[in-house]
Amino acid sequence: MGKKIVILGAGFAGLQVARRLRHTDFETVVIDQYNFHQFQPLFYQVATGRLEPSAISFPLRKVFHNEAHVHLRIATVEEIDVAEKRVKTNEGDFEYDYLVIATGCTNNFFGNKNFERYAFPMKSVNEAIALRNRILLNFEDALSASPDEMEGILNIAVVGGGPTGVEMAGSLAEMKTNVLPKDYPDMDFSRLNIYLVEGGAHTLQNMSEGSQQRSQEYLEKMGVKVWTDTIVQDYDGETLLMKDGRTIKTRNMIWTAGVMGNVPTGIPAELLVRGSRIKTDHYNRVQGMDGVFALGDIAYMETDGFPKGHPQLANVAINQAKNLAANLKRVEDNKPMQEFKYKNPGTMATVGKHKAVVDLPFMSFQGRLAWFTWMFLHLMLILSVKNKLIIFINWAISYFTNDTTLRLILLPTRKQVEITAAREARLKP
Repeated sequence: MGKKIVILGAGFAGLQVARRLRHTDFETVVIDQYNFHQFQPLFYQVATGRLEPSAISFPLRKVFHNEAHVHLRIATVEEIDVAEKRVKTNEGDFEYDYLVIATGCTNNFFGNKNFERYAFPMKSVNEAIALRNRILLNFEDALSASPDEMEGILNIAVVGGGPTGVEMAGSLAEMKTNVLPKDYPDMDFSRLNIYLVEGGAHTLQNMSEGSQQRSQEYLEKMGVKVWTDTIVQDYDGETLLMKDGRTIKTRNMIWTAGVMGNVPTGIPAELLVRGSRIKTDHYNRVQGMDGVFALGDIAYMETDGFPKGHPQLANVAINQAKNLAANLKRVEDNKPMQEFKYKNPGTMATVGKHKAVVDLPFMSFQGRLAWFTWMFLHLMLILSVKNKLIIFINWAISYFTNDTTLRLILLPTRKQVEITAAREARLKP
């Protein structure tokens, strides 16, 4: 029997490692809290009814059909015991020779309990569905709301002006213009305000100056109220308060402002840097831990080209995973490992139809070509041919009709809640 590899997380990095080791003698265990892979860059399209959840999700067990050396466990990691080389979960313990930590990021509310309680984040398919329900129920509530309630209902605040925030605000603006007036002909949507609140001086802070300016221009022309150099201070579910004293009365605050590493218990605090990322060497080895590696969003590797760590992007995670899988094979063949080297292929964001920005290492461009480029590259990253086809068809319908057909309010039934509670109770120690 080959050496045991335990992979925590089935995102871009974890899944890529497992797939590249499936035809080897390694005994691989993939542990994730969900039984499906999630394509995070398109969560906002699920939240705004452009795509169905299954279009950006793929069942993990299907990936490893007929692979006797790869095992999937749906579980929550409770602790890593480095001394015993064991991962403790709510479904039992798993011993390892090599451990790959690819647990990604979670929401960072910067210690504000009110943000955590009242804001709507988007770091999982479940959260995207919850946000879609909230957005759609919001307009159903508006039909019977009192005049005093209408302002809070018809104001939507997106906090965070990075790619996710920009894309979410743009999608909501298109929904306001093209969809909602048809769904609710007896409502006045000129009163619907979409705010994008960004703490920095520009939207898309990590992109070129041209892309920053053009993205903000696009949003403002679409009717989004962009507030830059604005720090949010508190939120009580009804009023969003800024540090400069301004307020937005809203029942709908969407949080895209910060992420932090989803660090398992057992990783010493001295190995963490800002944003709860785990320090690694140039081979993605966790410093001071035998046989432990960190990949993707959770990994922090300083190099000459990236002195503050690599960007938390899918392309970084995928390439780190490819390099690690090759290195594990080299180690077993008594060959030296190769350092991870990354060439940034560029960054991009979409704002709306024919409105996107792309930064490549040698040039930047915006507009229609950037929009088609964004669509093509994101489509290529989708895992299965079936999912690619579903997304392409949905995008084509939306392109020609300026409409979506997936505005479904799907709330959990009482029985679903009971089943979840019963399973959680069974798994408690």
